[in-house]
Amino acid sequence: MRTPPEVYAWSRFGAPEYTDWLDESMSWKNTCYIGDWSFLWQHRITGPDALPLLDGITVNKFENFRVGQSKHAIHTNQDGKVIHEGILTRLHDDEYMLHGRGGFLVDHIASQGGYDVSVARDDWFIFQVSGPLALDLLSKLTDREQLLDTKFMWVAPIRIAGHDIYALRQGMAGEIGFELQGPKEIGQEIYDAVVDAGREFGIRKMGGRVAMINHLEASYPTIATDYIPAIFDGDMADYLDVFRSSMPNFAQPAYIAGSFQGKEISEYYRSPIELGWGRTVNLDHDFVGRDALAEEKANPSRVLRTLVWNGDDVQKAFGSLFTTGPNYTYMDMPRDQRGFMWADRVERNGELVGVATSRGYSYYFREMLSLATVDVAHAEIGTEVTVVWGNPGDPELPIRATVAPSPYKQDDRRGDLRRTS
Repeated sequence: MRTPPEVYAWSRFGAPEYTDWLDESMSWKNTCYIGDWSFLWQHRITGPDALPLLDGITVNKFENFRVGQSKHAIHTNQDGKVIHEGILTRLHDDEYMLHGRGGFLVDHIASQGGYDVSVARDDWFIFQVSGPLALDLLSKLTDREQLLDTKFMWVAPIRIAGHDIYALRQGMAGEIGFELQGPKEIGQEIYDAVVDAGREFGIRKMGGRVAMINHLEASYPTIATDYIPAIFDGDMADYLDVFRSSMPNFAQPAYIAGSFQGKEISEYYRSPIELGWGRTVNLDHDFVGRDALAEEKANPSRVLRTLVWNGDDVQKAFGSLFTTGPNYTYMDMPRDQRGFMWADRVERNGELVGVATSRGYSYYFREMLSLATVDVAHAEIGTEVTVVWGNPGDPELPIRATVAPSPYKQDDRRGDLRRTS
């Protein structure tokens, strides 16, 4: 067996577990949870040229981008591969808040001159409150009518614990949810108020072990988990230094594991089309990567799917730990906790037809799932494929899998709040 690389095991989401990960994983189906995403980088972008700058480096259309509206902003390189993505909110006419690493790219472009714009780091708390009882919980703390009138991907100014904050209607778990945002200095007060009010609704604090399972079930591909940012070759050398400087000095930009062994780092890049974000790509404006994405959108080669792994085959991986001799690569539960992009070969009749990522166990579905970018010719729902499980140097285990929709869990984020209340 090969010696695994040294990595830094860490959790962006606070404690690994609060109750336990099985219990916490049921919260966004049965009750509600609060999850802390305050680790996300935030940049405030201001000035009359803020929108023209964003328009030129983002696949989204901003023609009717209104104050109070949010967008899933995606930045790509010339080849149409994702550099960064995050949530962009228009706070005022010439003021925007961008959550995610994309702010570093915006700042890098702005620093080259030609734009009347200012990009500055900010420090907000970001608390996701989601699940079937999330609306009832938040209604105990703030004006329910204001919440009911909030459209999907819009922010509502609300007041909790005597503080004015924002509530972004989003729902990363595929359920009705709001993301509470505001200055970090009042974050603990807001968090405590939500937890206290949530006890009667069965609220759970979301720990780091299970946080990414809702991304898997609801199909939210994630940087360094489902794709590597497209900054390691081409004309991105200057920005790579900026990207590295934003990380802890003990961290690396990418850790890669699994049976898929790309010869070039670009084989781990993904386009918005491959990640299921094709509807966000708007070709009515000029942006970096537009030509490549126009061609791919017209003739996609790979699409995003969920794979349901065969339970009997999965058990062989765990069973090998109880026999003598070499064992199969260990499947951490509910998913890998060490920060790898775990990329495994997806084959059909011995032919490579895709790459599986985000492997994780759903306690709700009682199934091992993964996301996968799959060749269009083999992406029909119900298609039988094989996932090859195993790190290089370990015995490889072929695991039968079935192509399923992405998202796998029913998407209930956009429901009419007045009908569900």
